[in-house]
Amino acid sequence: MSLEQPTPDLDVGEQPDGTVDYDELADLLGESVLDREQHINAEGFVIRPDEVESVLQTLKEQAGFDHCSCVTGQEYQDRYESIYHLRKYADPTQELSIVVPTPRDDPRSQSGSGVFDTAEWHEREAYDLVGIEYEDHPDLRRILLPETWQGHPLSLDYNQDKPQIVSLREHANPVEKRTDVPDKPDTMFVNIGPHHPATHGVLHLKTTLDGEQVADVEPDMGYLHRCEEQMCQQSTYRHQIMPYPDRWDYISAGILNEWAYARAAETLADIEVPDYAQVIRTMSAEMCRIAAHLLAISTFALDIYGDFTAIFMYGITDREKLQNLLEDLTGQRLMFNYLRLGGVAWDLPEPREKYFEKVRTFTDEFPSKLEEYHNLLTSNELFQSRVIDTGILPYEKAKSYGTTGPVARGSGVDYDLRRDDPYGYYEELDWDVITDDGGDNFSRALVRLKEMEQSTRIIEQCVDLLEEWPEDDREIQANVPRTLKPDPDTEVYKAVEAAKGELGIYIRADGTDKPARFKIRSPCFCNLQSLPVLSEGEYVPDMVAALGSLDVVLGEVDR
Repeated sequence: MSLEQPTPDLDVGEQPDGTVDYDELADLLGESVLDREQHINAEGFVIRPDEVESVLQTLKEQAGFDHCSCVTGQEYQDRYESIYHLRKYADPTQELSIVVPTPRDDPRSQSGSGVFDTAEWHEREAYDLVGIEYEDHPDLRRILLPETWQGHPLSLDYNQDKPQIVSLREHANPVEKRTDVPDKPDTMFVNIGPHHPATHGVLHLKTTLDGEQVADVEPDMGYLHRCEEQMCQQSTYRHQIMPYPDRWDYISAGILNEWAYARAAETLADIEVPDYAQVIRTMSAEMCRIAAHLLAISTFALDIYGDFTAIFMYGITDREKLQNLLEDLTGQRLMFNYLRLGGVAWDLPEPREKYFEKVRTFTDEFPSKLEEYHNLLTSNELFQSRVIDTGILPYEKAKSYGTTGPVARGSGVDYDLRRDDPYGYYEELDWDVITDDGGDNFSRALVRLKEMEQSTRIIEQCVDLLEEWPEDDREIQANVPRTLKPDPDTEVYKAVEAAKGELGIYIRADGTDKPARFKIRSPCFCNLQSLPVLSEGEYVPDMVAALGSLDVVLGEVDR
């Protein structure tokens, strides 16, 4: 018997060392590739607008690019452009961008939603904000702005001062007979939301019931749209953009959001972050992750059986302890603005020993608190009866909809950027990625509870490192130029593992100190798109539970 390890099967375009063979991928696509571009994170293949579906299908089935993480629409002086950012769930460091240019007088290309379900919402957003139309799209209409909106806000010729005047007859009649609902005597259309308490934010669910079961549900968002991408495009890399990410997922996850922008901008500008600052970033990011998961679990329990006095208040109490630690570190409780390009704003609070003592008190007590959550939740018969085998998201659907974070890992998708595309100090620490193959509401809650255990392990190791770090080597920031002006047409997509999943940023530079295009890949946006799959055939209370299990924040969905 040979002792030699068997060589793993490689996808087309994959080299034995795990890198992408772009030449082989170009040969696979043949004449479909019109040109090749050099983006910082991956090569870009330029293709014809009428070959989008066939190219994406080939790359998915034959080359293993099964994760369409983002679709970016943008406008140049001479063309429009759609970029499909492709990755692999098995190895997100293997990336490829599919660039689809269209003429300015006819910005129309083929839809990729027939290959990746997640492309449906991304293409609707590109149509809504930029003005690109996608042929054969199953439902091409606005997604963040009202149907009566005039113009596309991210197009070059958009007039921001033009008033939006809509005549009364153009508004939808709420009592008009719906033609898109099956004409059955036991079918009923129900509006759920957009009032906040029922929908975890300002979200409107257009729900069709067949008897007492959900036949269809359409998430209607945009009530909280704040033009975050446009504001970032009007702000400087060095000083003005960083405060904005805190406001996307504002549920204590600010440092995770800041890190997404920092990672993209630091890659774009080739900035090396000192190890000491990376440890501080890692520790504070995991504090944010626990705080975000605590609120997710607490409000989920509230959705399931209205337990406001016990589980919700337990979660809020423990979350407050983390808020105090983050306030000591950053000076803020929610909108931290603590990260800087090249590092962090300032060192740990003095006296350091007292701060370490506070952190260790939390990490020592928190495991026993997690046991209480398991007793109150995962061991609770009522909770189990409501969430086990409800809201099921199958493994393949989880990937097709581009879900990430606890939602994907709860469906058995072993994908975590902290491990699979290492950044910060995660690669030097001992911790585990949590997955569960149940795919139901229970699995997603269980993953979050177990992830908090791992985050506690990470924080403890970071404290050990920071305590022993030599005083002369505590460098909190790299030497970053006061004004950053990346080379024109430099493009990058980078992401971090935020509390909800993959939070990615695409930036295109134009040689000035402000981005020409700034695109936010929101994990909540992608995860929410899977709600119809989780809800079909379920009862209304189970659909509410499914929505709670996704842990969406509408500030990040709408941006």
